[in-house]
Amino acid sequence: MVKKMTLKLALSGLKNHLKDYFILFSGLTISAAIFYMFQTLAANPLFLKSNTYLSSIVVIFNLGTFLLAIITFAYLNYANNFLISLRSRIYAMYLMLGAKSRKIAQLIFLETIVIGFLAILTGIVCGIILTQLISRLLIKQLDLSLIHYSPWNNQAILVTLIFFLFIFVFFALKNARKLVYTPILKLLNQEKTPVRAHKNPLLWGGEIIAGIVLLAIGYWALAHLDKLNVNGIFMAIITIVSGSYFVFDSLFLAIIQSLQHRPNFALKRLHSFTLGQLNFRLRDLTKLLAMISIMFALALGAITVGIGFHRDIATITNVCSDYDFILHDPSTRELDQVNNLKLTDTSVYHYKIASNKVYWLVDDFNLKPFNHVIPNGSFNPIKYSHVTGKQMLKDKNQWLSILQSYLGDTSTILPGGFLSKKEFETKTGKEHIINLYVLKNFMAEKNQIKPLVLADNKKIKLDVNRDSTQKYNMFFVINGMLSGFEFMGLFLGIAFLAMLASCLMFKILSGANNDMHRYQILKQIGARHQLLEYSIAQEIGTIFLLPALLGVVHVLFGLQMFKVTNLIYEPYKNLIIPIGIFLVLYAFYYLVTDFIYQKKVLRK
Repeated sequence: MVKKMTLKLALSGLKNHLKDYFILFSGLTISAAIFYMFQTLAANPLFLKSNTYLSSIVVIFNLGTFLLAIITFAYLNYANNFLISLRSRIYAMYLMLGAKSRKIAQLIFLETIVIGFLAILTGIVCGIILTQLISRLLIKQLDLSLIHYSPWNNQAILVTLIFFLFIFVFFALKNARKLVYTPILKLLNQEKTPVRAHKNPLLWGGEIIAGIVLLAIGYWALAHLDKLNVNGIFMAIITIVSGSYFVFDSLFLAIIQSLQHRPNFALKRLHSFTLGQLNFRLRDLTKLLAMISIMFALALGAITVGIGFHRDIATITNVCSDYDFILHDPSTRELDQVNNLKLTDTSVYHYKIASNKVYWLVDDFNLKPFNHVIPNGSFNPIKYSHVTGKQMLKDKNQWLSILQSYLGDTSTILPGGFLSKKEFETKTGKEHIINLYVLKNFMAEKNQIKPLVLADNKKIKLDVNRDSTQKYNMFFVINGMLSGFEFMGLFLGIAFLAMLASCLMFKILSGANNDMHRYQILKQIGARHQLLEYSIAQEIGTIFLLPALLGVVHVLFGLQMFKVTNLIYEPYKNLIIPIGIFLVLYAFYYLVTDFIYQKKVLRK
C-alpha cells in the first residue's frame, strides 16, 4: 500500500510539472535518438562484414557516440539540479508534515527513473525513425548500395538502454542522497538567488585583463596548431575555458554596470530594473554561461566543420587524380557511351606486355603530352601538364613507375621501357590501349561514368579499396570518410544545441517562481503589462545572447586550426550559412523560454 502511494505521488508530481519536465524530456529524447542512430550505424556486424569499405565511417560514428556520451553526462548533471530545485519545496513540506526522508528519497528516485525511462523509450523510437531517414540520405550521399542494413538493431537498443539507464540510476541515487542530507530550511530556500558579493575594483580589473589574455593565448595556440601539435590543443582547452569564465565573471558584468550608470539608457522604460536583474543574477550564472559558450562553440563548430567537409569532397578528389576516368582496351559500346559525355580532353596511349614487362609507345606522348598532378601537401596542387615522351626519357624510371599505376593489378608484370614506333611494331607481345579522359565537370557526371569505371575495375581486377588512379574510386573512398564526418558533425551539433539551450532554459525557469513576486510588485505600482513583457524579453535575450556572442568568437578563431593543418580547404567560405542556421534554431529556444517564463511570472 505504501509503495503504491509512493508511486502515485511520483506520477502526480510528474503530471503537475509536465510542462517543466517536457524541457528535460525533449533534450533527453534528442540525445537518446542520436545516440541510438550512431550505434546502429557503427554496431551492426553483418552489415559491416558485407560492406567493408565503410570501416572509416564506423570509426567516425564510434567517436561521435563517445563525444555524445560525455556531453550527455554533463547535461544530465546540470539537469539534475533543475529537478531538485523544481520539487525541493514540496519535498520539504512532506518532511515537515511527518514523512520519512527514506520515503521521500524513494519518491524522487522514482520520479527521476520514470522520466528517464520514458525519455529513453521515446528516444529509441525516434532514433529508429531518424536512422531510417539518415541511412537513406547516407546511401544517396555516398552513392552506395548497403547490404544487410536495418534501422532496427538489437545491440544498439541494448547499448542505448544500458548507458542511459546507468546514468539515470546514478543521478537518481544522487538526488535521493542529496535530499536525505539536505536540511529542511535549505530545501525551502533552494530557489532563492544568492546576493551578489562585492568585487574589489583592482581584482575586477585584473580579472578582465586575465580573461582577455587567456582567450588570446588560446586563439593563438589554435592558429599555430601545425607547430604546437597536441600541446596546442591542451593549451587552447585550458586557456579558452578559463578565459571564458573570467570574461563572464568580470567583463560582461562591467558592461552591465556601466550601462546602469548611463541615465540616458537606464532611465528609459524598465531598463534600470532589467539591468538590476542581470547584475543581480549574473554572478550566479557565470559558470553556466561559460559552459554554454563552450558548448555553443562546439555545436556551431561541429555543424560548420561538417558542412566544410562536404564542400571539400570535390576539392580533394580533384587534387588526387590526373584524369577524370580511365578505360583499358575500351569496347565499341563503351566508346559510344563516352561520346555522350561532356569531354574537354582525351588521351590515347599504346603499350605492349612482353615477358611480363610493360613497354610504352613513346611517340604517343610526343603527340599528346601526359598530364600529371603532384599534390604538395595542401589543396593547391602543382600541376605538370604537357609531359612529352622526350621528357619522360630523361627520367625513365620515375615515369615508368607512374604509368605502371594506371594499369590496375600489376603484381605479375614489371616496368619495361619506352619504345619508338619502329621498335614498338617489331616488339612481340599483346598490344593494349589505355584511354584517359577529362570531363567538363566530374561531380556533375560522376553517376554517368560510374558503370564504365566499375566495368573497367573488374576488367583490370582492381579492388576499389586499393590505391587507384581512377578518380571515381578516389571519390568513393574520400566521400565515404568525409561524409561520415559531415553527418557526425551535423547531428552532434544538433544534440549539443538541444542540450545547451535546455540547460539555459533550466536555469532561467527554475528561478521563475522567485521572480514572480518582483513582477507582481511592479504591476502593483503601475508598470504596464507591455513594458514587463519587454523587460523580460530583454533580460532573457541578454542571457541567451552573451554566450552566443562568445561562442561565435570561439568558432571564428577555432577554424584557424583547420586552416593551418589543411584539414579543410577554405574553412571560412560561406560561413554565414551554418551560423545563420544555428542562430535560427537557437532563437527558437529563446522564444520558447521567453514564452514559458512570461506565462509563469506574469500570471494573475
